Amino acid sequence: MGSMDGRVAVITGASRGIGQDIAERFAAEGAAVALVARTLSPGQSRLPGSISEVAAGIRERGGRAAAVPADLTRPEEAATVLARAEELLGPVDTLVNNAGVNFYGPALKTPEKRYEVMARMMVHTPFRLCQSAVPGMVERGRGWILNITSKQARHPAGPPYPDWASDGSVPYGMCKAALDRLTTGLAAELHGTGVSVNALGTSGLVMTPGVAVVSPHTPDNTPVEPRGAMADAALVLCSAPAGTVTGRIAYSMELLGRPFPDGPWALSATF
Repeated sequence: MGSMDGRVAVITGASRGIGQDIAERFAAEGAAVALVARTLSPGQSRLPGSISEVAAGIRERGGRAAAVPADLTRPEEAATVLARAEELLGPVDTLVNNAGVNFYGPALKTPEKRYEVMARMMVHTPFRLCQSAVPGMVERGRGWILNITSKQARHPAGPPYPDWASDGSVPYGMCKAALDRLTTGLAAELHGTGVSVNALGTSGLVMTPGVAVVSPHTPDNTPVEPRGAMADAALVLCSAPAGTVTGRIAYSMELLGRPFPDGPWALSATF
């Protein structure tokens, strides 16, 4: 018996990286997982990984998984995600808004198209997916929403400003700050309904394929957290009894109570 037996989870950005890790962890705990990403099959992206491959791996290990391809920057595609997942797996009681993208560089030089892609993927789409998922959760008296945030959402302390606070992530941080506010606001609105809404970020660097391509952060200049810590922390938040742990903005290593190096990247535990 797993801690998520009988559950149905939708996980965006599940073709690789943190989304894949969370999907595989939830499936190992008994959840049926709907894997959402633009990359359906190998070769469709310059990055490795696809939701078809992740789904096949989960099924080979005895789990239930379905691939739900969608470009989450396109509202017309994002609008169909919940309905397609429920048609394949049943009523959704868990939603993980993990899909994200970052274009590094000075904020005022960010091209409009890049800003729009970030805002659509990390603000507008999570909001709309919550609007789609929450009514059914409330009707059934239980639900879990987890928004994947980032320490870049925090306000830089200064002046003077430490280097890590000005690394070209202002638009990305804006989007994650909005996601944090969505988290705490929905938690307040839904308190008492049995629906939990939390946010979870990394404590250190996670070298996903996307990070390896675009990020200025490397294992040489930033502490790296263990692979799987985010999935373990996501399970903590999404396996708690419905409605009991909500409104938290947590970070992986602190949430898990695991030692992590001190420094400007260190965060206070919020759970």
